[in-house]
Order: sequence, then structure tokens, then C-alpha cells
Amino acid sequence: MASLDEAAELLRPGDDIVLALPLDLVLAQRLQLPTTDPSEFVEMVRIQVEKAMPYSTDEMTTDSEIISQSETGSVISAVAVHNEKLNQLAAPLLSRGLIPRQVTVYAVHRAATHAPHGTSLLIYPESDSIVCAIAEEGKLSFTSTLDAADPLQLQRDLPQLALSAELQGINTSAPRILLAESLFELRDTVEGIFAMPSELIAIEAPPAETKLNLLPESWRQRRAQLASQKDWRKRLLILAGAYAGVLLLFLAYLVYLRVQIRQLNKRISRDAPRTEFVKTTEARWKALAPAIDPRYYPIEVILHLFDSLPSADVRITVFNQSAKQISVDGEANSAALAYQFAEKVKKNPDLQAFQFELGAPRLLPNDHAQFRLEGKPK
Repeated sequence: MASLDEAAELLRPGDDIVLALPLDLVLAQRLQLPTTDPSEFVEMVRIQVEKAMPYSTDEMTTDSEIISQSETGSVISAVAVHNEKLNQLAAPLLSRGLIPRQVTVYAVHRAATHAPHGTSLLIYPESDSIVCAIAEEGKLSFTSTLDAADPLQLQRDLPQLALSAELQGINTSAPRILLAESLFELRDTVEGIFAMPSELIAIEAPPAETKLNLLPESWRQRRAQLASQKDWRKRLLILAGAYAGVLLLFLAYLVYLRVQIRQLNKRISRDAPRTEFVKTTEARWKALAPAIDPRYYPIEVILHLFDSLPSADVRITVFNQSAKQISVDGEANSAALAYQFAEKVKKNPDLQAFQFELGAPRLLPNDHAQFRLEGKPK
């Protein structure tokens, strides 16, 4: 049989581990409580276990299961373990960060597997001892261990075990007797003591589940911490993966941009002669525009300016035109007429080749206004 050290080497953090304790490490009691309220069981069991164990309740972990209930009370299977001894036993697991999900008792699994109903006597080997356990409705109610597989000792101890169980209120008149296959040589002795046939049982794989859990609070906290750390590591790995993905996409985008820039530079270099020709041609046309474009002919510009006069109260006195600018000096009977003239000039569709700006009119002593309107080719 593999030791716990050998088993621990095969396990990994995060594995679902259930640790089943040997019977000599725990205290199992059958308690009759005057209540059917589950909320009161914990405190009552704690008081009873404290009386039977030489340790304070802070040094132990206890749990219980209901065997039966009636109107007057409940029959409870209570189990307790000393935390220090449990830590010593589980040291190979704890040193590797392997925290069990559940801590149970192997005898409880045996009872739940082979004797889920009625009263049964289970006899099986455990380490160097023989375990004699009485189960009621699949719950552990009475236990005893023998030092060796000696038929004579079994003949002496089994009747005393049955009598002790009777004194605790367990009906052992006709129990179902379950004997491990490895103890087959004791079958005649056991059947002779109880005057009834026995059943052979094998090591169950996997055993039946049980709700009993002796997991210490410190182990629960450590398990929660490990679970939290694992969760954070998982989140960090996801974030790191997402960051790496974004970084790869960004690098791919940079490569794509460099390729596009290189292609654009090749196109620019290839089209440079034609582009230069277009720029040169455009500059020439702009230089020649005043000479060949009717919109820039002075006579046409003057005609359109006169068409924009709002009334005879606005007069053009000076007109100048060069390749870069047009200037119109004039006089109006009021400043408002000067502004009105400037707005009509800006809206004239035949003068849209220029961008006109009106300077602030200068008022004359006779309330007339002199103005200057300048236009530049667009």
C-alpha cells in the first residue's frame, strides 16, 4: 500500500483531494441530543466532545451526521480530530501546497458504501490493527480497534464490544456482519460468536460520498487563498495574452503602414515628373490668367463693379488692377451705402474669381464717406 508521501508526489496543486483518516486518529461518538433543531447540534456536539477529549475546542475540528430523529430528540454520529495530529499526518500534502477539499474518516466511507441502511458490524484491517465499527443507517456510531488478527483475541473482545454498544442504545441483537476479504481466516470465529452468517467485502473504489467534513478552518482559509491566487494567475495570464495579442496587432499594423508608405513613396517617385509638369503648367496658367481669362480683363471687372453699384449715390473715383490685386476707391453719400456696395460686389457671380475686403470708410465733413475696396485673386 502506498504511503501518503508517495501519493503526494503523484498529486498536483488544484487536484480534487479527499483525505480519509484512519480510525485511531479520530474520536467517534454516538450522541443522543434532546433536540431536532440542526442549528443547536454544533454547540451540543462541541460540549460533548470537549468532555471526551483532553484538548480545547479551539484545538479540534468536529462534525456530525444525523442517524435518526424522533419527536423527543435526535441520535447523532459525532466525529472529532486533533488539529495538530491532523497537520502531522497531512504534512506531505501541506508541504506541497496540496489542500484537501474534504477531510473524512475511512470507516465512514466503508459504512456509507457497504451498510447504508440498518445496523451493521464492519470488520476490516487498517494499518497494523483490525477495526471493528458499528454503523447505523450508514453513519458511524461505535468503534473499536484490535492490535492483531488473532481469533482468540477476537473471541474475547467482540462480545465485549457488542455489550458496550448495547449500553449506548445500539441494537446489536441481529446486526449485518461485514468482514473484509483479507480477514477470511476469521470468518468462522466471527460467525461462531454471533451465530449468524457474515458477508465478505472488498476495498471499494471509489467509495461512497459522505457529508462529513473535518477540514480545519486554517485549511479552509489556506485553500481559499490558493484558489484566489490561482484565479488571479488565470486573470493575469488572460490579460498578458490579451496584451500580447494587442501588441502583435499593433506591430502588424506598423508593418502594414511601412509597406503602404514604401508603396506610396514609389508611386510618388514614379509620378514625380508628371506632378512637376502639372505644377509648372498650373503656375504658368495662373501667371497668364489675367491675360487670357475674361474674368480678369480690366474692362470686364470694371463693368461688373459698375453693375454692383447700389445707386447713383455711390461713385467709383479710382480703379487700379495688377496681376496680384484690384483696388477700387470711391465715395458714397453715406457709410451704409459704401458697405452695401461692398456686399453686392462680393455676391456678384461674375466677380467670384476675386476675394474682396472693404476697409473702414472715412467720413467727410459733408457726411459723405470715402472707401477703398481691395480684391485679390483666389
